[in-house]
Amino acid sequence: MARARLHKVMADAGIGSRRGSEDLIRAGRVRVDGRPAVIGEKVDPGTQRVEIDGRALPAVAGSRSYWALNKPAGVVSTVRDRHAERTVMELLPAQARDTRLYPVGRLDEESEGLLLFTDDGKWADLLLHPRYGVEREYMVGLDRSVTKVQRTALRGGIELEEGVARLDRLEDATPAQVRGLLDLLDPPHPELRWYRVVLAQGWKRQIRRMFESTGAPVRRLVRVRVGTLKLTDLHSGEARALTHQEVTQLTSRARAESGGAAARSAQEPATGEGAPPDALPEAPPEAPRA
Repeated sequence: MARARLHKVMADAGIGSRRGSEDLIRAGRVRVDGRPAVIGEKVDPGTQRVEIDGRALPAVAGSRSYWALNKPAGVVSTVRDRHAERTVMELLPAQARDTRLYPVGRLDEESEGLLLFTDDGKWADLLLHPRYGVEREYMVGLDRSVTKVQRTALRGGIELEEGVARLDRLEDATPAQVRGLLDLLDPPHPELRWYRVVLAQGWKRQIRRMFESTGAPVRRLVRVRVGTLKLTDLHSGEARALTHQEVTQLTSRARAESGGAAARSAQEPATGEGAPPDALPEAPPEAPRA
């Protein structure tokens, strides 16, 4: 086999995204021919032995798996977490758990909605890296309507520790959108006032922090779209395999938007959908996001 960057070889083997694979190398968990691996080095997996936490790198699969889950609240977005009551992996059907799937990004424990899974590191990188600017759309449930002052502040940007946080879009949800959402949630909470929020990339728990800073704490946060894929047919806790068309549409959209996302590339992805996932079952859980 031709030599390639180690983090790419790991991603192609389904270990995680390229960024997640680099994190494993940086943490000293990867060895090449018995020595500690180095960020950026090239390897030939056909002739060199690559190990992660003492285990040999799995062979690159001929076909990949792609799944979507409507994550309910109270479930953590990790492969394994000994401190958590449940992880998202337990909600996937047996045929999905038999493959080396991992979550593409994160939703924090109390957030809900669309969460993707794959064993395709390159595809995960297309969805996660800031340069591709893949949009995430959320439905935000509040106890009461936002005021004109709050709406102006949210649209203008909120000062957070990392800098000025901005929303790509903030709109009132239509009655039809609310009805469609409530059909998928458990419990539905029809008394809440719902808003649509769009982010391309952002910071840790950005939406919750922005709304809370204006005096409008978020009661429910539901991701309803990633790129071209919408949460339209999955009830809370349900999962399904993506179709070939859905996978290729997401890939095409990510590549088409990569040029327009250059200005956002310096912003670290961490709204729950941007952080690198745990690549291995033994990986320590990262801080929950969104």
